[in-house]
Amino acid sequence: MRKTTKANKHSGSSFDEFLIEEGIYESVQARALKRALAEQLSDAMQTGNISKVAMAQRMVTSRSQLDRVLDPENLSIQLDTLIKAARAVGKTVEIRLK
Repeated sequence: MRKTTKANKHSGSSFDEFLIEEGIYESVQARALKRALAEQLSDAMQTGNISKVAMAQRMVTSRSQLDRVLDPENLSIQLDTLIKAARAVGKTVEIRLK
């Protein structure tokens, strides 16, 4: 008795192509980018021994706004806020298109 297997329509394609076909590429990219940014900011705060209260003060913003910046699930971060956060930990933001 032969077992028939269904051909995988994604076989040989890249993961990006799969995400595009599923219609979720942009969403997945945005989430990954925000997660990486939040992690880098948290790491820089920890390295610099900067508390959330001190970080918010350096950014001239509220603690709740800082929590949104550091929340990897919250994708609505404005560039000026990101730049303030980076500057508060002694970093800069570099954005480029590939």
